[in-house]
Amino acid sequence: MLTSTSKMLKYSRTVTSFVGMKAMKYTPRDIGRLVRQTRKGLGVTQKALALTSGTGLRFIIELERGKETAEIGKVLTIIQTLGIQLTLTPPAAATKRG
Repeated sequence: MLTSTSKMLKYSRTVTSFVGMKAMKYTPRDIGRLVRQTRKGLGVTQKALALTSGTGLRFIIELERGKETAEIGKVLTIIQTLGIQLTLTPPAAATKRG
């Protein structure tokens, strides 16, 4: 995530989600935990998820453990396969043209 601070862009290794007025930050470990909880809640095994999403079992295991270098395309595929909704919204400053 890039955030603007005094006209400087700052990189953050977390994903920020604003729920109402409260900001929640998600780390790779948090995303992995969400994937695992959702998968288990749906009664799906890691192997079945790997097969239905077209990824490997090792990838699912590492993602659920919070691997920071997981390939984003595969992560998005897993999230979509599980029905997890993801919303990306640019900061207001990035959408202004002046």
